[in-house]
Amino acid sequence: MSRRIALAGGGTGGHIEPMLAVADALRSGDPNGKLICLGTARGLEVDLVPARGYELALIPPVPLPRRLTLDLLLVPGRLWNSVRVAGKILRDTRAEVLVGFGGYVALPAYLAARRARIPIVVHEQNAVPGLANRIAARFADVVAVTFPGTPLPAAEIVGMPLRPEITNLDRGAVQAGARAHFGLSADLPTLLVFGGSQGASSLNNAVAQAVAGLQSKGIQILHAVGPKNVGAQNPGGTAQLPPYVVLPYLERMDLAYAAADLALCRSGAVTCAELSAVGLPAVFVPLPIGNGEQRRNAEPVIEAGGGLMVEDAALTGDFLLGTVADLLLDGLRLRAMSIATARFGRRDAALRLAELVMGAAR
Repeated sequence: MSRRIALAGGGTGGHIEPMLAVADALRSGDPNGKLICLGTARGLEVDLVPARGYELALIPPVPLPRRLTLDLLLVPGRLWNSVRVAGKILRDTRAEVLVGFGGYVALPAYLAARRARIPIVVHEQNAVPGLANRIAARFADVVAVTFPGTPLPAAEIVGMPLRPEITNLDRGAVQAGARAHFGLSADLPTLLVFGGSQGASSLNNAVAQAVAGLQSKGIQILHAVGPKNVGAQNPGGTAQLPPYVVLPYLERMDLAYAAADLALCRSGAVTCAELSAVGLPAVFVPLPIGNGEQRRNAEPVIEAGGGLMVEDAALTGDFLLGTVADLLLDGLRLRAMSIATARFGRRDAALRLAELVMGAAR
């Protein structure tokens, strides 16, 4: 029997990509099923969801002020309106289950589903849960988490739902082609640097200080600096030096992972999960703001032996020329870290969560 399922996740890629990965798994298992994604007009879902072939229904956003201001007085009215709109979408689509991925899109959907007595499945991507999922976990039918130790009641560890091009990636088999794709040498130690969709100034600055020294050690670099930062980086070297390839962003993260021996990156939940799934060790630089979730996200990977951590303020050119370069030039240690992080990684999270969703619908 085909099912009618609603999925709520929007705002940032950290909520949207897992939602779409689960949608793909649901569509694969139930091709005739009805899937509807809930989002707002202000998030990345406006572009990402239709591009993947899914219907997107919009609800009014309910941003929560981070400080005590008069805007707090407007939250109850905005939330009620958004719950009302979400409830109408659930009724019109006759949704049999709601899957939420947290964020300001999910909370109204959770409350609407509870009012309509529709089963609720919650997935938390981060080691430190967000407000929406902390609330919904109290009354949800199924609670799934990415990381061990996530403080939500009766949570089942399923991992992070990931795109098929990541979960099916064989880095060794495609490494030569991936390096050729980016104009890299086929046989040099390769550092991948990325700081999210907009780049990260601290990562960019540290690489700028160290690029010449890294090249002199025989290390090549693939560096996604962010769309607004391309002019600030100057690709270094000549034909006699290892390549330093600067890009505004990486459209083919699967090929970037395959080309690299080591990543230097932030530690968002999706990033940590993808690196572990493909077996790529990393030096994590947690975002120095927020509630500490990026540090918590990276800790299980590091404990498994798949990475190192450096504070944002301690990330310097000297650190790259010392700790990072030494690691890149130690093939045995890199291979051991790759094996360790691959053992920790989960490639079946999307399928597992889809099974839980179908079970809740039944």
